[in-house]
Amino acid sequence: MGGYRSLGGAMATVGLSSAGARTQVGRQSPELHSGGGGAHSQPVSRPFRFRRITAAGDLLIAAAAVALTVALRPAVDVALAVSAMAVGWPLVLTARTGRADRLFGAKSTYRDVLQALAVVVAVVAVAAAALSIPLLGRSFLAAVAVLAGGSIAVRLAVRYRLRRLRMRGRATRRTLLVGPAAAVTASLERFSRDGERPLAVVAACIEDDGTAPPAAVPVVGTFGGAAPGHDDAVRNEELVHAVRQAAQRVRARTVCIAPGSEFTGDRLRALSWMLGDLGIDLVTDLGLSDVASHRMGLGSMGSSVLVHVKQARPTGWRRAAKLATDRVLAGLILFALLPLLLTIGLGVRLTDRGPAIYRQVRVGRDGLFFTMFKFRTMYVDADLRRAELLDAADGDGPMFKMREDPRITRIGRVLRKYSLDELPQLINVLRGEMSLVGPRPALPEEVATYDGTARRRLAAIPGMTGLWQVSGRSNLSWGETVRLDLRYVDNWSYAEDLQLLGRTARAVVRSTGAY
Repeated sequence: MGGYRSLGGAMATVGLSSAGARTQVGRQSPELHSGGGGAHSQPVSRPFRFRRITAAGDLLIAAAAVALTVALRPAVDVALAVSAMAVGWPLVLTARTGRADRLFGAKSTYRDVLQALAVVVAVVAVAAAALSIPLLGRSFLAAVAVLAGGSIAVRLAVRYRLRRLRMRGRATRRTLLVGPAAAVTASLERFSRDGERPLAVVAACIEDDGTAPPAAVPVVGTFGGAAPGHDDAVRNEELVHAVRQAAQRVRARTVCIAPGSEFTGDRLRALSWMLGDLGIDLVTDLGLSDVASHRMGLGSMGSSVLVHVKQARPTGWRRAAKLATDRVLAGLILFALLPLLLTIGLGVRLTDRGPAIYRQVRVGRDGLFFTMFKFRTMYVDADLRRAELLDAADGDGPMFKMREDPRITRIGRVLRKYSLDELPQLINVLRGEMSLVGPRPALPEEVATYDGTARRRLAAIPGMTGLWQVSGRSNLSWGETVRLDLRYVDNWSYAEDLQLLGRTARAVVRSTGAY
């Protein structure tokens, strides 16, 4: 496919001007040529060399393991065995994890490190047995712990740093988005949602489908459908050359194909060859939303590449582990916070006459009703006054939200700010009606208005916290709340539950979006 380098002006006059193709590379503004504020002049994001940084961290960890072994003063043969293990450690890790995708990074941090550790320990153990070197001592175990723990910590720190940079628009790659105008607009909308963004779309090359071009990025090329009888080989060259010119014009380092594009099959393969010759990466947007990477498997059938989207609903031992974790942690937290719970309950009773605990019917998993417990934060007649406040509500969906709700008591505002009013829900967790992590428990009148998409939230046990809690709480719109809940339901993993519990603690302390 290297011949695409020499197509040059011949293609511009023979193919690009044909009436059937209507290709118009060059519809961009003059700034793209002159560097005066267009996509071409946008500052190039400084790359974050996460693979090099990770390798350097592994070397430091290996040196630390050797230093610790020397400090423990083992036998000389044991020290040599540990030193050999430390020398081989960065090499094995690089071979195992050094092939992380340069766009998206490594995803299986723990598994890769532990598998590399098993290989190194096995080789050293066999060699030590052959040489009659006793390894099972404190120095060897300490070195193993330093290597595994240190390398995992390095990867977590690097991944966290990369994620933070990308959320701020840094450490990204200049990207040209190619596809029908409507699909390009939809892709840009999905790309702009929460989360890290490894690609910075600086321009678009549009396949004219009769809809308005995207307003968020400049259009640097357009092409329409082929005329009847148009030669497929010539058409392929026209389209590939159009994308090449557009990508070079904006100095793109990545080309992303939007769903519904003409670039499929052999045409997409030809595009990948051309971009590969130029050192430009090619990615395709499948149009899937909120599907976690651990649910996606890549395979093939015949000559086709297939993507398998796995189901993630907890079953079997994973469900048992979630239930056991919920109940054990809920019991421990209730026992540890018992003095605080009694103090809050007394404060609620002294502030306003009425029960300290507010009971409310909510909808749980599979639409089953249950009674949810909370510390009362409103006056006793709050439910009766709700109808008169509907016109002043801040929410945009079935949830009732009001930033300055006159029904909230003074102590209730404090409890809500730090989510202390939700602590009695630990009783619901113990009873199996709720989980520590899950979708927000909904009211029956809210569920009555659900469409088919929103009802998917009821496929999981509702939780005390979740993605909605750590992503803005009451500041979220109804659509954002549903999307985050569905992301959790569809992509559940035990590790994510533990991560969300940690993020919840930070969100509660900052009282972000609480009212």
